[in-house]
Amino acid sequence: MILKSSDQPMRYWNKFTRIIYYLLNARNYKYLDFKSAVLFSVRVTGKKYITVKRNSMVQRQGWLLAVKIDEHEPEIIIEENCAIGDFSHIVAVRSVHIEKSVLMANKVYISDNLHSYEDISRPVIDQPVVFKAKVRIGSGAWIGENVCIIGASIGKNSVIGANSVVTADIPDYCIAVGCPARVIKKFDQELNKWVSVK
Repeated sequence: MILKSSDQPMRYWNKFTRIIYYLLNARNYKYLDFKSAVLFSVRVTGKKYITVKRNSMVQRQGWLLAVKIDEHEPEIIIEENCAIGDFSHIVAVRSVHIEKSVLMANKVYISDNLHSYEDISRPVIDQPVVFKAKVRIGSGAWIGENVCIIGASIGKNSVIGANSVVTADIPDYCIAVGCPARVIKKFDQELNKWVSVK
């Protein structure tokens, strides 16, 4: 992409705000790389449990929430070269690990937990949050718009189609869609091409 002269002020403004954010917040994070970008409009709760590595960006109006609910310390790890879309919501009570070069569209929800609901004599809002399973998003994965991932992991270079709900692990090199998400294509290493899954 060729940067036009009219784009220069915005480029420098973005760099300026990134530096200011880093200076104001880095000491509060578990780790915040100088060359990462968490926009000021992102709500961040539990910074001391959150890592954002080099060249990763968390875009507008997102929410990173790492909360301790038991003896285990939570962690959110966003590795290098990740793009987290606008309005995305990532919650960990134990572990959400986003590996390198993950592309995430807008309005994605990722959580390793859920509200318990078993006690029908109490409103769900009054019941505790419970850990479901650790979440790992494999390197090179692409997560589409409005996807929900709850207590499940996504394999390396896999694709999750828009509006899917993932509650079970998706293997490496797969395309999954639907609610609940199911694998519709996988990469066949022997044929060296993507093949449909029936």
